[in-house]
Amino acid sequence: MNMLTPGLLYFDAVAQEGTLTQAAEKLHVSASAISRQINKLESSLGTPLFTRHARGVELTEAGRLLQAYVRRAEAEGAAVREELLVSVQRKTRTLRVVCAEGFARVWVPSAIASFSRQHNDIEFHLDVVASSEGTRRVSEGEADVAAVFSLGPQPRVTVEHSTPMPVAYALVAPDHPLATQPSASMQDLCRYKLAVTAPGSSQRELFDLAMQIEGLVPAITLQSDHINPVIEFARAGVGVSLVAGLSLDRRDREDLVTVRLDHPVLRQRQGQIQTMTGRAQPAILTAFVDALIDALDDLV
Repeated sequence: MNMLTPGLLYFDAVAQEGTLTQAAEKLHVSASAISRQINKLESSLGTPLFTRHARGVELTEAGRLLQAYVRRAEAEGAAVREELLVSVQRKTRTLRVVCAEGFARVWVPSAIASFSRQHNDIEFHLDVVASSEGTRRVSEGEADVAAVFSLGPQPRVTVEHSTPMPVAYALVAPDHPLATQPSASMQDLCRYKLAVTAPGSSQRELFDLAMQIEGLVPAITLQSDHINPVIEFARAGVGVSLVAGLSLDRRDREDLVTVRLDHPVLRQRQGQIQTMTGRAQPAILTAFVDALIDALDDLV
């Protein structure tokens, strides 16, 4: 059941599809019916919502503001429907969580497990995505909460919590030459084979920038979208892996050596917990956000 009015429903379809014809096909109504609803909506608001051109339509600034409202209304409507089902039918509630790869190995799963011990009626859906994608999903109501890395303020979302999350360590086997050093420079890293995250991650972005500033060319042997291969590269004793402390579990800390990285650029990253701006949060989401914050503060 969609709780949007017909005018908002038709508006959202046109905004997504880009033409009245495609929106009509999606909703199985006539294009003229959609056109009447859009005209009525624009008249009631006193401003155009679309700019018309030969190939279709584009949102005006007012249209983009209304689309953001629709996303919030959809998210709140879904939450209301779920609360009603829980109340009437004792249904399980769902929390949609997205997180960056660095958070997915230890922290977020541990926080979910701890929260589940106290709440038997919660089902979690966890997707591991790039930080930018996590922010997008929360801003558009596709996820309830995101745990991501950021290099600065983020528009279109509410940052519930932010804490410094540097690219902190070179990870090596105990018999590696760096294992006896208290810290390592970018020049030190260039002497060895490296395992790093793939381009597109905040960690890789900062690492590449630090190398560029120093005028260095590192010997990258492995790059991966996932942190496990990067950590296992160090465990095998092949070379050096770049990691944040948040990604390491107890076994990693027992078997491997973390060497602090010494470069100011690598300290620019933040870890953020984000929710949708303007959304009235269900009580269970607020409780889970608080649990995430507590778990994060315990780790850093």
